[in-house]
Amino acid sequence: MDRVALITGASSAIGAAAARAFANAGYAVALASRRRSSLDALAESIASDGQRALAIETDVTNGASVEAMVNRTVEELGRLDVAFNNAGSGAPPTPLGDIAPEVFSQALGVNVTGTFLSMRAEIRAMLLHAGGAIVNMSSTAGLQGVAGLSPYCAGKHAIVGMSKAAALDYADKNIRVNVVAPGPIASERIDPEQRDRVGRFVPIKRIGTPDEVASLVRWLCSPESGYVTGSVIVIDGGRLAGTPSFAVAGNKP
Repeated sequence: MDRVALITGASSAIGAAAARAFANAGYAVALASRRRSSLDALAESIASDGQRALAIETDVTNGASVEAMVNRTVEELGRLDVAFNNAGSGAPPTPLGDIAPEVFSQALGVNVTGTFLSMRAEIRAMLLHAGGAIVNMSSTAGLQGVAGLSPYCAGKHAIVGMSKAAALDYADKNIRVNVVAPGPIASERIDPEQRDRVGRFVPIKRIGTPDEVASLVRWLCSPESGYVTGSVIVIDGGRLAGTPSFAVAGNKP
């Protein structure tokens, strides 16, 4: 029987790249997103290459929708071995005092509640089939502050803490939980001029690609990473490595 991978936020960018990476590694893939037309196109493309793909329109903020996503994955593909919880949400940069409460709640609904609901359903399914691996999507904004991005930072920090706790909850049940924290990654929303401008501030002198993140996620779900759980893996071209730390009293910038 095929190994089965579930990817949320699979309709574009990192999610779509991860879906292809798992399919190329021999997994049957369940693709979840609110963007049904994009999911269908991706599923058809993966199927045309000879691998099983299932498109499931899903709202990760809705518990019933998430339960249906996992149930359908197991019913139609046979099991659930790995999951990449990539669905997320952001908003234009805004100082905290000017952020509407509903904007803050919406960001936490997708990033935090969506990840929680997804993990909760995925873990229950994995416990039925001898375990599995989960990777959750955070960001370097989940490891440091970013001006104007209070809701996004709050959500991505929460994902890190929640994932570490879940990793401890299920370490002895053969379910591993890890986090990826990308820096600037190319997408259809970033034009070439923006990529070049942002890339100048990255030590490696470019921004990352969705395929690079997808490769890391696939490795974290593979037997080669079998001793890795509760970890946060930064993939940012060296940006955080160049951030000074002043944790020792008396240090000055």
